[in-house]
Amino acid sequence: MVSTRTILFIHGLWMHSSSWQQWMDFFNKKGYKTLNPGWPGDASTVAECRKNPESIANRGVTEIVDSYAKIIATLPEPPIIIGHSFGGLIGQILLGRGLASSCVAIDPAPMKGVWQLPISVLKASLSILSNPFNFTKAKSLTFEQFCYGFANAVTKEEARELYDRFTIPAPCRPLFQAGTASFAGIETKVNTKNTTRGPLLITGGSEDNQAPPILGKASIKKYNSSVISDFKLFEGRGHSLIIDNGWKEIAEYSLTWLKKNGL
Repeated sequence: MVSTRTILFIHGLWMHSSSWQQWMDFFNKKGYKTLNPGWPGDASTVAECRKNPESIANRGVTEIVDSYAKIIATLPEPPIIIGHSFGGLIGQILLGRGLASSCVAIDPAPMKGVWQLPISVLKASLSILSNPFNFTKAKSLTFEQFCYGFANAVTKEEARELYDRFTIPAPCRPLFQAGTASFAGIETKVNTKNTTRGPLLITGGSEDNQAPPILGKASIKKYNSSVISDFKLFEGRGHSLIIDNGWKEIAEYSLTWLKKNGL
């Protein structure tokens, strides 16, 4: 049976919403309706975002989540959410609020209560978190930082293509909010005790430096086991897994999982 459900795609830090275009084309062909709205302050193109980082700056997790909640309120029914990185965390927050029918959180940023801090995460975030004056700013990744945090599992040639095509400045505030969530703030808190929520899939890439699998596994353990909460590890994949040459493997697995759960 062809689905008529809507999928809401949510990008993460340093990625433009256009990074979801291949996924949208894939799911459109399967009968889904798709949306890929950007974060507050994002422009419609990568070039515009790079020219106007001040419009992106100083946006926090709550403002971003609420902006998607307003979009969802205009839809005829709660959508499926597919989010990557911070988009995966945002999707889980919305799922916990009961605003989504299900969520696929691809290599998501950690929620409040996930205390693990692998060295690779610290290294990937240090350029931002080491300067408290970055809190209200929007910053871009250098190509070298992108290669470490996102594209360490692909060739340098492919990494350069992805960097030039999709990366934009990102607000630093969410990174600080996630980094201090263990002892302050509730912006990254997820209602994991909600037993009326829809199914959840969290993925991890074995080579991901930005959001290693240990974070996703720790997140899934927070959820009430009476509701579907699955974890899938993709071997040999880094944080760029939604945009690099192997993106379709992740998309096809997500589709199979959705179908298995009647979505």
